[in-house]
Amino acid sequence: MSDPERLALFIDGANLYAASRTLGFDVDYRNLLNYFRGEGYLVRAYYYTALLESEEYSPLRPLVDWLGYNGYSVVTKPAKEFTDANGRRRVKGNVDVELAVDMLDIAPRIDHAVLFSGDGDFRRLVEAVQRIGCKVTVVSTIRTQPAMIADELRRQADGFVDLMDMAEHITRRQVEPRPRQGSAPAQPRSPAVPLRTPTPADPFQGAPELPE
Repeated sequence: MSDPERLALFIDGANLYAASRTLGFDVDYRNLLNYFRGEGYLVRAYYYTALLESEEYSPLRPLVDWLGYNGYSVVTKPAKEFTDANGRRRVKGNVDVELAVDMLDIAPRIDHAVLFSGDGDFRRLVEAVQRIGCKVTVVSTIRTQPAMIADELRRQADGFVDLMDMAEHITRRQVEPRPRQGSAPAQPRSPAVPLRTPTPADPFQGAPELPE
């Protein structure tokens, strides 16, 4: 028998959260880790997010702490707060460089990188990692209007997995889908399916809106 494929996960936290919530489910990060441990030899699972350190309490902090103690390598970066032209409070925090450095660093020692993001800026990163000899699969979704993955990233990757197809393996609970900007509003949720109160796995619940 051949050796199991060596895997590494690279999770753009804000991007995965936005995609899963738009599709109408929450990610169970314990289930996600267990799923990929069954797919091969999981070398590392990275989770990237920006934190607003000016606040005494961040809604992301409980999730970040839990991930750090439960098998994830958590990479954080201070976020900056500003007010947009419409007077809305916004938070800006980009972890693309940190993700790119880590993927390029570990690529020679793994067989397969799994990127949870639809950001087209990662296309050149995927191309560079492929030249090293590492396969790259991108996880995002095309089942929203508009799709949440850039076409150039999807075409560059060796494989694409729609997040919705993975939902049964990584779901924590079902929530009401959020309509994308410019799309038709979601149908009302049946009152027979209750929603649980927020938990640390609802990282952006009540947080200021992140930029697209």
